[in-house]
Amino acid sequence: MTLRKLDANALNNEASGTAAPEEQRHIQIHLRKIPLLAELSEDEITLVKSEVRIRHYARREVVLHKGGSGDGLLFLLSGQLQVIDVTEDGRAVGLRMLEPGDFFGEIALINNSTRSASVLAMSPVLVAFLPAPTAMHLFSHSPSVAKQMLKYLAQKIQRDSEFRALLSISNTARRIYAYLALMQTTQPDGIVVENLPTHQDIANMINTSRETVTRALLMLVQQGIVQKEAHRLFIKDPDALKKLVQGG
Repeated sequence: MTLRKLDANALNNEASGTAAPEEQRHIQIHLRKIPLLAELSEDEITLVKSEVRIRHYARREVVLHKGGSGDGLLFLLSGQLQVIDVTEDGRAVGLRMLEPGDFFGEIALINNSTRSASVLAMSPVLVAFLPAPTAMHLFSHSPSVAKQMLKYLAQKIQRDSEFRALLSISNTARRIYAYLALMQTTQPDGIVVENLPTHQDIANMINTSRETVTRALLMLVQQGIVQKEAHRLFIKDPDALKKLVQGG
């Protein structure tokens, strides 16, 4: 999924945090494809369009630093991001993946606190930055934004709870299977894991090694349970995967 299409000149504008007038018109169109902003009034969309700034980040570049100020709300427009934390021994631990349309940085913004985690670009990305005053205005004056935010926070709590339960599984292979089951979604062509992270990124998220992830995925492919495609995993036998998660 990509919310914006840009040419080379536009990318140069993005990198400097600005957008040309022609690009600003495209931004207005695509802002409504962001779920949090989809039901804004025309006046509110105009306000957001006048304040939003588009930024380009290269693969493996840090988009947000842990401990930084909560100076705005960010939206992923294209590419893929990973929320990460760093342990005391310097090891990076992946917390979750972000896809186009997702927003992030809301906790530090709402609490007027520092960022609790870092965000890393897993591919070249485009990010929209909305300054804190404008974002807080939407939170307090737009019923549709407030409703979407409450729904998002409830889903995030549930997701985090499921992920903590996943990490409590002692058997490493089952932990990998449970991760795939958690990430799968139903699409028109079947059950898939979209934008499958690299084996190393999966390993970081579920506290195992890249080699272990590779072996587990290879076993699933050999047994016909999954099929690897470009940047995604097709779940051919979801019942078999469910049994493996349960220890069968």
